[in-house]
Amino acid sequence: MAESAALSVLIADDERPARAKVRRFLERDADVGVIFEARDGAQALSVIRDQEPDVAFLDIQMPGLTGIDVAGALPADRMPHIVFVTAFHEFAVRAFELAAVDYLLKPFDAERFARALGRAKGAARVRSQEDDLQRVRRLLAEWRPEQRESLDRLAVEDGERTLLVSMADVDRLEAERNYVRLHSRGASYRVRATITELERRLDPQRFARVSRGTIVNLDRVAELLPAGHGDFEVRMRTGERLRLSRRYRDRLDRFRR
Repeated sequence: MAESAALSVLIADDERPARAKVRRFLERDADVGVIFEARDGAQALSVIRDQEPDVAFLDIQMPGLTGIDVAGALPADRMPHIVFVTAFHEFAVRAFELAAVDYLLKPFDAERFARALGRAKGAARVRSQEDDLQRVRRLLAEWRPEQRESLDRLAVEDGERTLLVSMADVDRLEAERNYVRLHSRGASYRVRATITELERRLDPQRFARVSRGTIVNLDRVAELLPAGHGDFEVRMRTGERLRLSRRYRDRLDRFRR
């Protein structure tokens, strides 16, 4: 892409509001020219082959071909600079580790989008297409949807920074409607997920749900305290006391034998 050339961009997402949001952000940037849209992976692949956009914002979860499938199907001479868009934290971590051009973790705001677009514009101007191809191929080689390893790190937004929080450093996780708040090393971070979703991804030998809205790191539990009538409280090493719900008592009973 020449310095003076307008950037051509593809938005691929099966949700119309999501495409409209990205388009609004793109239209604010003077360096962006033609904007293409695709509502699924197959259409995205067709647009890339026919129009050869400079940058593609590919949603991971699309019907038919996913964003990963689209990237894997592209030959070297048709590979745009890809920004993956995902609502799944484990993929965000993977993209971060493998140095993808960038990723956007839903829900994102205009400021975070501008940073991703800035990285994509820089890549389009100074990085060779072959370099990008190798980066995406490394990402594709590492990504295995069928492998559900325990989540050991989580990407969280902290102002303008993206942090990788080690789950070993997390004291507890608490549900906040459509979010979960992580408490780690005296700080807290809000992530877009449900408590049940994260419970499925955590190592059950290291984390246990103690109530409907709380998961604790067992290494951060100091003791179980009787609370009367067969109930217990969980005392954390931080001094906090949490109620152990009878519904979830069996999650800790195995450690009392």
